[in-house]
Amino acid sequence: MGRPEVEVVHAGAATRDLADDDPRGWRLGGGVSYAALTTARLGLATGAVIGLDAEASTATELDRLREAGVELLVVALAEGPVFRNVEGPMGRVQTSVAVGVPMPAVALPPAWRRARAWTLAPVADELGDDWAAVPDVAAVVGVAWQGMLRTLRPGHAVTQRMPSERALLRRADLVGVSHQDVPSATTPGDLAIFLKAGARLLLTRGIEGGLMLEVGTGDGPVRRLVRYLPTPGEPEIDPTGAGDTFLAALLAATIRPDLLGPAPHRRGAALHFAAAAGSLAVEGVGLAGVPDLAAVLARAARDHARRFVAPFDAPPAVVAPSAEG
Repeated sequence: MGRPEVEVVHAGAATRDLADDDPRGWRLGGGVSYAALTTARLGLATGAVIGLDAEASTATELDRLREAGVELLVVALAEGPVFRNVEGPMGRVQTSVAVGVPMPAVALPPAWRRARAWTLAPVADELGDDWAAVPDVAAVVGVAWQGMLRTLRPGHAVTQRMPSERALLRRADLVGVSHQDVPSATTPGDLAIFLKAGARLLLTRGIEGGLMLEVGTGDGPVRRLVRYLPTPGEPEIDPTGAGDTFLAALLAATIRPDLLGPAPHRRGAALHFAAAAGSLAVEGVGLAGVPDLAAVLARAARDHARRFVAPFDAPPAVVAPSAEG
């Protein structure tokens, strides 16, 4: 029997994240790596268009992706993005070591163009707006927005870039971004204006959960806003990739609600499933934390009876209330 036709494709450049505890001095990361491993471990036939520089192309993590069933289409990059991430009491300080180069939209296997879902996951704004036309018109498209909201200069701390009009965002059905990636005074309506009507935006806030808004039209850019609570887990070891895992799991549940178990249409079930995946991802180092389907279902079932989502009036700023609020 041949391999099943690819259901979901992820695209973006892999990063090398400097790590003193790794013999190589770095670990492979990037949204494309986390998203591809997530959907593969959840049981979806997965492809990844992954940009790699010469050193990243030797990463053992690529074998981890292949072993999980990910089909890789490698795009050779003259330079890939390299970061140093330092976690502190006030959050992460990220320094750009190398910015990387743009990643061209390459020719794809015909079956990949028919994939039911895509994630466009830039980490250094390497995916140009020509990528918006790559997924099939019927595909569900997720976009990791944070990679377009960074100003990178080698040797300097990463700084915020203001949101702006982008074809990638207009194509997106599902967009993920952390509250840390936008100015604190930004409102949900400020972000909704960049998205198409009906799109869903996930505003994540780590251990405090976050918000999901559905984009409306005209005078009401936010049609619906709900708060989702965190899924409690073990102590956090490495937060890298948690948001990408969350977004990929939600995309998977969107096209394959059968993943959600016996009550797929229960209110908030898909968000709960995705939050469970994200909570597990922080319990391991790097890609080793990405969970499989059994682990996600077990984590979600553990607090099944707890109310997980609730309607939420638009706050003045993109800051989710605390879990006790």
